Amino acid sequence: MASGKRVGYAVVGLGSISQVAVLPAFAHSKKAKLIAVVSGDKNKAAKYAQDFHAAQFCTYDEFSQCLDNPQVEAVYIATPPGEHEKYAVAAAQAGKHVISEKPLAATVAQARNMVNTCRRNEVLFMTAYRKYFEPSSVMLKKLITSGDLGRIDIIHTLFAELRPFGDNSPAWLFSKKLCGGGPLTDLGVYCVNTTRWLVDEDPTAATGISWVRERRRYKQVEEGVAFRLDFKSGIVLQGTAAYSAAFSSFVHIHGEKGWAELAPAFAFEEERRISGKIAGNWFAKTFKPIDEFVLEIDYFADCIRNSREPEPSGEQGLRDIIIIDAIYRAVKQRRSIAIKY
Repeated sequence: MASGKRVGYAVVGLGSISQVAVLPAFAHSKKAKLIAVVSGDKNKAAKYAQDFHAAQFCTYDEFSQCLDNPQVEAVYIATPPGEHEKYAVAAAQAGKHVISEKPLAATVAQARNMVNTCRRNEVLFMTAYRKYFEPSSVMLKKLITSGDLGRIDIIHTLFAELRPFGDNSPAWLFSKKLCGGGPLTDLGVYCVNTTRWLVDEDPTAATGISWVRERRRYKQVEEGVAFRLDFKSGIVLQGTAAYSAAFSSFVHIHGEKGWAELAPAFAFEEERRISGKIAGNWFAKTFKPIDEFVLEIDYFADCIRNSREPEPSGEQGLRDIIIIDAIYRAVKQRRSIAIKY
């Protein structure tokens, strides 16, 4: 296929993230084209295929028909995390490149199988982390890599949403099998991955504590978790992920020369602000909301056309699941857990 032609995508899973963000992004893309949509409900698939101009629609049971379509070069997986593995494996075995929503999977074993299968079948594999392309996060990373903040000492980060009993949250969010955990897997994965990327370093040990107040809803997963990650360089990260507080997020970086905060840090619908103080001088900058998902799908399309390994790769998504698993084990065992990759 010509190098300048847009890459054809199939989107698997038509929940809220696909409806609100992934599918609309194709209308703004110059490098990617929506070819097919896949859902458990054929009527739903037909509706969104029409709404977003996809030529093909099918059910999960008919996924092989989607993979037989030569126009489909990449598969964007947006199902619940516990379902990511089977679609990623099938896509890779069919020679399709794979981009998967975060968290990469519900378990370390699932994530590792996804990475290994894509590698064996020589297809590109990307974890769908938007922060690598979003301008305020890129600015924060430049403040760190430039040395403006000096040696980084402490990181504080949080991502919280309020999901009380009886609201309209999807049931899979509270299923350990489908999500792998609670807010740590759904929200805390942003805290883990973004900070690893910002400082270009992986943590070596984890500790944590979790809580449940609303026991009618939180029967299989935690309602909130606070965790600490230790890095070989000496950086200490304090993180929190919760379904029990108002919608909010931040990343606060403390260095020997100054500090900087990004807030809100992770939601894609809101205006973002970076502020801080370096060498006694205050600074602040505001960033308007943009379509972060078009940046993501166009970047992956460009990697496909140029046979370039994407960053964040599937391997990076696997590392996040390994870290999250270590945090959960630390919570359960009430001790520090060494992280082995």
